[in-house]
Amino acid sequence: MRHHCAAVLGLSLLLLLILAGGAKAWRPWPQNTTTTTTVTTAADLEFGSSKKYEGSSEFVHLKYHMGPVMSSNITVHIIWYGKWQSSQKRIIREFINSISHDPAPTPSVAGWWKTVQLYTDQTDANISRSVQLGAEKNDRFYSHGKSLTRLSIQSVIKSAVTASTKPLPINPRSGIYLLLTSPDVYVQDFCREVCGFHYFTFPSIVGYTLPYAWVGNSQKLCPGVCAYPFAVPDYIPGLKPKKSPNGDVGVDGMISVIGHEIAELATNPLVNAWYAGGDPTAPVEIADLCEGIYGTGGGGSYTGQMLEDHDGATYNMNGIRRRFLVQWVWNHVVNYCTGPNALD
Repeated sequence: MRHHCAAVLGLSLLLLLILAGGAKAWRPWPQNTTTTTTVTTAADLEFGSSKKYEGSSEFVHLKYHMGPVMSSNITVHIIWYGKWQSSQKRIIREFINSISHDPAPTPSVAGWWKTVQLYTDQTDANISRSVQLGAEKNDRFYSHGKSLTRLSIQSVIKSAVTASTKPLPINPRSGIYLLLTSPDVYVQDFCREVCGFHYFTFPSIVGYTLPYAWVGNSQKLCPGVCAYPFAVPDYIPGLKPKKSPNGDVGVDGMISVIGHEIAELATNPLVNAWYAGGDPTAPVEIADLCEGIYGTGGGGSYTGQMLEDHDGATYNMNGIRRRFLVQWVWNHVVNYCTGPNALD
């Protein structure tokens, strides 16, 4: 990605004018009606005639804009901002480690990532199958306060990569910098517009162009918005929340948002690779296209069919030792949302 730095710097100055809006992020609104869209195409026949592919393809024009994708082995560096329990960290670490763990039982997180791997760059190099945890950084004392703006998030990342002791490594080509904020931290537009977003750091702030994502723990602020379906909003009476697979509503809600952002970072790290729409400052990306779809029959305002554990917990994918609920992503080969828990 080094040869893109000049263009990125110019773009960064332009985007500073719009307050570093970031790539359009996920807001999983609750579903209260049932709508299923099924379209049969030649691609359906090629991949098997079933309901594995959800969401209408008629108006979607996902295009490749010639920018880089993350085709080298991906390393995720986590910044734990605020106070985190060790049990919460274990859930998130295991999800990330599960992305490359093929032996997990089907349907698996690794099976979900295979759809992301279908995307290529201009040399036909696929997204890397390898996603591993790298170095981590703790910021227990809220060094930038408990209320962050989109730009101050980049300052938090700068502190992590320039720390005097154990700084995070600088890896602009295949590193993902994942800033996770604890439940008592408010981030600009959190709950109202976003549950997480991704972008790249500006050299003028951080000193480097680094792909990053922020995801917040909504447990205290808005679980009915960002931890749905493990929590439901008050304005929908009678709707019962699902039981979370790992016993932590806030963190289990974060998992799908983390997956959403990592998938989009891999396919659109500098906001000039894979997206739909004509505006690179507000791209519609591979996870945005499948917002709220977790299983077969999903589409419109219905989440689709999910799985239930022996103890009643809801999930749709297996990890190494845990289960997770993760939103599907767009498969550009068949022009539908796909996932490993699809029913024939």
